[in-house]
Order: sequence, then structure tokens, then C-alpha cells
Amino acid sequence: MLRIFHSDRFVPTLPEGHRFPIDKYRLIREQLLYEGSIEEDMLEESEPIAEEHIRNLHTAEYWNSIRELKVQPRAMRKIGFPQSSTLVDRSRRSVNGTFEAAKWALKYGIGMNIAGGTHHAYRDRGEGFCLLNDIAISAQYLLDQKMVGQILIIDLDVHQGNGNADIFQKEDRVFTFSMHGKDNYPLHKEQSNLDLPMNTGSGDQKYLAELEKVLGRLIPEVKPDFIYFQAGVDVLESDRLGKLSLSRAGAKERDRKVLQLCKTKNIPLAVCMGGGYSVRVADTVEAHCNTFRQAIELFS
Repeated sequence: MLRIFHSDRFVPTLPEGHRFPIDKYRLIREQLLYEGSIEEDMLEESEPIAEEHIRNLHTAEYWNSIRELKVQPRAMRKIGFPQSSTLVDRSRRSVNGTFEAAKWALKYGIGMNIAGGTHHAYRDRGEGFCLLNDIAISAQYLLDQKMVGQILIIDLDVHQGNGNADIFQKEDRVFTFSMHGKDNYPLHKEQSNLDLPMNTGSGDQKYLAELEKVLGRLIPEVKPDFIYFQAGVDVLESDRLGKLSLSRAGAKERDRKVLQLCKTKNIPLAVCMGGGYSVRVADTVEAHCNTFRQAIELFS
């Protein structure tokens, strides 16, 4: 039983020409509904996540500065968004999408968030279009509540999941795997449990072969009873910020490999979207929609 969480009705106003395609989330939902891949009753609108869960992961000083709109200008420039109460509300809803998707997955095998994947947020700061860290907040809750014993984060965004790597550096119950562009942001990479930096221009064949090798050994080595999948589509050749040159078919096959693995091994997973910045928004939306189409095919 697939449940998809979304928060695209609550979006901050961004300056004209801002490079983050905030409309992509609404367009993903609308496209999946229009083509009949999903029905309205599969969707659930996310409420803002409770502050207690944010405080359980992020520092009180950082959260208070966000809530009170007192983040210093330099710090906001690193985040990349203009400061506003709408941004805070949107971020809390996006985090809750992954939070609720994880709880749903524990019952039914899979939960999905049409947002999230904000893996550049640290405990005490944000950066790279990431204000709060949805995967980390959710994972910490599952661990604290003893709902899971071992978590695997599969991060296939073109950018390293530096926030998650740092947050869980000393947490043995979370294994962070990041497969990313070697020459992409962030310039300074943190140390994940397993980093697989790919050379600029790595196309479908090289990428998929390397991914399959890693996935084949991760499950028996880590023995996860829960997986978070960060499915960023900024790996596309058409992406303005990515350098790995995957085709849309290659990105779709990437998703199929991860989803099929979880299905075969009967490991519950929460899926979140991550980045996607193609010159044509339609290319980004179609690639994100493929993630959902694969999940629907495998888990319905």
C-alpha cells in the first residue's frame, strides 16, 4: 500500500530568476494524477512537523534563529533562500513528509515524499537549499523510539550528503552511503560511512555498474532493517548543477535497482526527492515522476 506525502501548496515566494525550481513539486503531483499513475486517495498533505522533533536533532540555537527569523544574512546566503516565515512553514511540512513516510513504510513497506532530501543541513546550520534535515530528523526519531535497530541511507543525489555524514558520524546505528559527483558541490566533503565519488561525465553504463556492485554488498554487510532513499535527479546530463551525464532512462534504472532491492529483501523504505535543476523543468519533473512510477509498479 503506497502513500505519498506532499506539501506543494505551501511554497515560499522566491526572487525572479532564482535557480531552485520550487514549482517542480506541484508539477510532479499534477502529472502523476493527470496520467492516472496515482489517485487522490494515495496522497496526504503534510502538516508542519512538531518542534520537539526538530529540537531532537538540530541545536536549540539554530532552530530558534530559524523560527524567529534571526538567521544571520551570511548564513542565509549559504542556505540560498530568502528568509521568511513561509520558508520555515514549508520546510517543516517537507520534513514531516519524510517523517510520516517513514512511519508509513514501517507498516506497509514504502512511503514517499514529494519533497525532502535536504541532506546539506547540519545540526547547527543549513546550506545548499537545505534549512532542516528531513532524513536525519526522521531517522533520529525511529532510533529513539526503538522502532528500528539499523538504518541505511542510500543517497544518490549528485551532491554528497554532507549533513547526514556529519550528523551520524558517531552513530553506529546509521550507515551513510553517498554516491555523488567528485567535482560537485560541496567543495569540502564530509566522511560518510561509504563515499563513492564519480568522475565528471560518468554516464549510464559506468554509474549503474558501480551502483550495482555496491548495493550487492551493502545489505549483507550493514544488515539494515530500514532504508532511506534520497533520489535526487540532478545526476541527469541536462542538469545545470550536475556533472554525471546520466540519461533519463539511466536515472530510471538507478531507481529501479534500489526499489527492487528493498522489495526483494523486504526492507521498508522511505523515499524523498532531493535535487533536480535541469534547464527545462519538464526534464526534472519527468525524471522525478519516474521514481514514483517505478515504486507504483513494484509496490502496488
